[in-house]
Amino acid sequence: MKPFLRQQLAKYKDRQGELEFLLSREDIMKDMEQFLKLSREHTDVAAVAGRWGRFQQREADLATGQEMLGDAAGDEDMLAMAQEEIDGATAEMAQLEAELQRMLLPKDPDDARPAFVEIRAGTGGDESALFAADLARMYTRYCDAKGLRTEIMSASESELGGYKEVVLRIEGSTTTSAGSCGAYGMLKFESGGHRVQRVPATETQGRIHTSACTIAVLAEQDEAEAIKINPSDLRIDTYRASGAGGQHINKTDSAVRITHIPTGIVAECQDGRSQHSNKAQALKVLTARIHEKDRSERAAKDAAERKSLVGSGDRSDRIRTYNYPQGRLTDHRINLTLYKLDRAMEGDLDDVIEALQAYEAAQQLAALENSLN
Repeated sequence: MKPFLRQQLAKYKDRQGELEFLLSREDIMKDMEQFLKLSREHTDVAAVAGRWGRFQQREADLATGQEMLGDAAGDEDMLAMAQEEIDGATAEMAQLEAELQRMLLPKDPDDARPAFVEIRAGTGGDESALFAADLARMYTRYCDAKGLRTEIMSASESELGGYKEVVLRIEGSTTTSAGSCGAYGMLKFESGGHRVQRVPATETQGRIHTSACTIAVLAEQDEAEAIKINPSDLRIDTYRASGAGGQHINKTDSAVRITHIPTGIVAECQDGRSQHSNKAQALKVLTARIHEKDRSERAAKDAAERKSLVGSGDRSDRIRTYNYPQGRLTDHRINLTLYKLDRAMEGDLDDVIEALQAYEAAQQLAALENSLN
């Protein structure tokens, strides 16, 4: 383990002792807010300190095994016992080190939040709209497999059954190699330009075309965040919804479009059956878009000082190519190529998403080490 990691972990052990002393004081119960704050910190610190203690114990076991190995010349049973101890300690230490590295990384508070996934058809006309529908299906299947709940917030369908634009809301959490993660933390690296190379359904001569869609993944904010938007900065328009829904959807102005006047950001919703529910959902999307605009501006500022972790997530970035003739999926940010496109389009995205999370963790760890040197 690198020395700078040992230094950081030693601080956690010291902080655990400080917190246990503070929480044992009688006067701390008089300030319930402070007590809860310290209790939450103690839970987090104790988890790190506990794993660090286990790592040190297994490190001592490894040293003991190596000493036994040196003293066991000619004794087959002793040699086997020493080697078993060495192998077990080495394997567990590697696992613990990986866990401790993840626990030391700065946490994005938005990772646990629900997410909005906005998919928009780009260059390629009808083929691009069909690809947008394929991407929406891919993410829906992936989320279903992970136990995440998906619903369509709004959709603008094309003539051939694709989507000119579709907004999904995804809620829930799951566990990956990077630990427990919410919908936004799982999908945040999907933002950017997605390019497809295939023979379109509309192509009569069998030629391969290149089309593109753009994706934006936004973290849904708490209702308290929505209150911070000045109502006088909003323009709310209602209109008759389009699409499936029978007589109700055709006879009422239930669809809602909200414009944030200072930024020009717009959100709309027509999926609900009442104007009230559509307004509430549109306001959530609007708040998420405003938050994402602030986040993007901060990321651009940070990128001027150091490399972005896994691309800026800007929609103009071409982040991934889906090549159907070769059955190939390539993520250009981390130079990852997989020849399992058919499975990926059915929602098997674990290899891609976990590779992106691992890459971000490695970049963050390097940045942490540099900041301490």
